[in-house]
Amino acid sequence: MAATEILLLPPPRKLERRAGELLLAPPGTLCAAGAPDALEPLLLRLHDELVHAGHAGWTLAAEPAAKAIQLALEPHAGLPPQGYRLDIAPASLCLTAPDRAGLHHGLMTLRQLLRQFPAALPACVITDWPDYAVRGVMLDISRDKIPTTTTLAALVDRLAEWKFNHLQLYTEHTFAYQNHRDVWAEADPMTAADVRWLDTYCRARGIELAANQNSFGHLTRWLRLPRYRALAEAPAGYVTPWGERRTEPMSLDPANPASLALLRELFDELLPNFSSRLFNVGCDETWDLGQGHSAAACAARGKGRVYLEFLLKIRDEVTRRGRTMQFWGDIILQHPELVGELPRDLVALNWGYEANHPFAREAATFAAAGLPFWVCPGTSAWNSLAGRTDNMLANIRAAAAAGLAHGAEGLLVTDWGDNGHWQPLPVSYAGFATAAACGWNTDAAKNLPLAALLDRHAFMDDAGVMGQLALELGNLYRATGVELANASLLFQLLHKADLSPWLAKTSTGVLEKTTQRLEEMVAPLNRARLRCADAELVRDEFALVAQMLRHGLQRASAGEENVQNLRALLAGHRRLWLARNRPGGLAASQAPLRARLP
Repeated sequence: MAATEILLLPPPRKLERRAGELLLAPPGTLCAAGAPDALEPLLLRLHDELVHAGHAGWTLAAEPAAKAIQLALEPHAGLPPQGYRLDIAPASLCLTAPDRAGLHHGLMTLRQLLRQFPAALPACVITDWPDYAVRGVMLDISRDKIPTTTTLAALVDRLAEWKFNHLQLYTEHTFAYQNHRDVWAEADPMTAADVRWLDTYCRARGIELAANQNSFGHLTRWLRLPRYRALAEAPAGYVTPWGERRTEPMSLDPANPASLALLRELFDELLPNFSSRLFNVGCDETWDLGQGHSAAACAARGKGRVYLEFLLKIRDEVTRRGRTMQFWGDIILQHPELVGELPRDLVALNWGYEANHPFAREAATFAAAGLPFWVCPGTSAWNSLAGRTDNMLANIRAAAAAGLAHGAEGLLVTDWGDNGHWQPLPVSYAGFATAAACGWNTDAAKNLPLAALLDRHAFMDDAGVMGQLALELGNLYRATGVELANASLLFQLLHKADLSPWLAKTSTGVLEKTTQRLEEMVAPLNRARLRCADAELVRDEFALVAQMLRHGLQRASAGEENVQNLRALLAGHRRLWLARNRPGGLAASQAPLRARLP
């Protein structure tokens, strides 16, 4: 990377280099114009950024001196909402924005410039604003892994720097509802105090923390308990759309008044902890609907109609509590004739996680109905160990382009934890970074120098190794020649007890070649020179990913489990899990592997 290259995430809309540089050595003044008192917190943040960069002598002043950095709030600056103009000259720096959000985003750009040019900022003018008004991340905290508050704080700081302004924590059973301890007892759940703390922490960094509680499907952790079994649509289980028989219930019975009574109780306890007016009630993948108590109603009125009726009842409860309801759009899209009946005060979340997902067609359906919607691609990190880089890139870019073309109001990238949440958090950084770029500047993100951006603004690797290693390791799945939906073959080779269906998909010699490619990919790990605060942890996490991939490949090639290696893998997994996450859920995450020990 050239020393003079300016590398920003997300890429700005316009960057014009000029001659000279602004020396950051003090003395100098920091001042504000437009609303000085209201901007004081931002000035203090700017002062902290300069101190962190090693320049502690700058002082706050009412008027600019010979060398000055100024924040200017100018509602009529000719910039779109959340936009900013950063003008750096040899004797001054002026950050202008029409609103506080724009000033915040400009400060995040300045933080990245200070990381690259700690002694002197290059003279330039950056004019910038986002394509999407809302750019968010949804983190799964219901598939076993609940981050510690330290981990959440670090993640929020990272997302704010990358100009995200929205966060959700996907919840099924992991909020500590007072009257439902038996549901969350083993989960180390988020408490009301945890949520209120996180809400405050997010707001101080320009991020909206929205409530999230699945309220129809995906409630197995509730409905499998005797206390709640009567609320289940199919108490004895159901058959999935792909023909798999599952013995535990999935969804609430929409005809049972007690189902709605439970939701009322949950909403009343959960929602007061959030300052956001948005509430994601989920309602996706209600696969068992019509296979139990609602069978007759579905036969008479149609499954889509029964689903819509219960969705609207939930909507009424949400609006009574002064919130705007979001819901996953997959089920209603199966009944496009009903989309037009949805009230326009709902927000549909248009999700899909494959490279070829038909975002354009689905977005057009919501747009034609005049329904507000967001596009929701994924990081492709789950069910993969190392990610699926090529799939992730195509999936997020397609979602961003389709949403922009059809008027989506937001882009929400999802990071799930299916089947044990085995991927370490840094595996998802590539997906977060891609979504940050696509949500802010969709066109420029088509040619994103992603490895270099990860090295500079995630791993801070002076050797330029870690970003490329993470992306290449995330593409190892392609070496097998087997493409699976929502998973990689490499994950299945470690996760599944019976490998015969998966080995049947491979050709002769492919596992050996994939193993050789794995060793080539991870060989540069020792050359990485990471300067991020958690450098050793990140290095160990990617080493664990390689160990997990290696074990699955060797197990498949040898036809048997190496018990000693499996015990070592479990020990490493436990240690690194506890470095970022609460203990609850760890036992469940490791259960498929421990079941194979003698």
